[in-house]
Amino acid sequence: QVQLVESGGGLVQAGGSLRLSCAASGSILSINAMGWYRQAPGKQRELVAVITSGGITNYADSVKGRFTISRDNAKNTVYLEMNSLKPEDTAVYYCNANALTGGGILARRSDYWGQGTQVTVSS
Repeated sequence: QVQLVESGGGLVQAGGSLRLSCAASGSILSINAMGWYRQAPGKQRELVAVITSGGITNYADSVKGRFTISRDNAKNTVYLEMNSLKPEDTAVYYCNANALTGGGILARRSDYWGQGTQVTVSS
């Protein structure tokens, strides 16, 4: 099975910064896109940022200019540098990876999710 483990969440004051990390492990043949999503209480989970295996990035309008996504393909790890944090950034942040796993005729491409890491921005 594929496991995604996030780290780096915590409590930070408005205007501060955090760096999230997510490492994928398991029987992974390749990973296409990796991304970060977030979900606040009472709201739908939303895309924060995504990065392809080729390094192409896309961001939600609400975080453009403040967040930076990057990845280390050799380590199957994705990062999210969050700057100028606002209280509305408070949410559980989830790592996502679209990965090809298994082997032979049983290879499978699926989306995998981390357990989430809490980011709380105080005002």
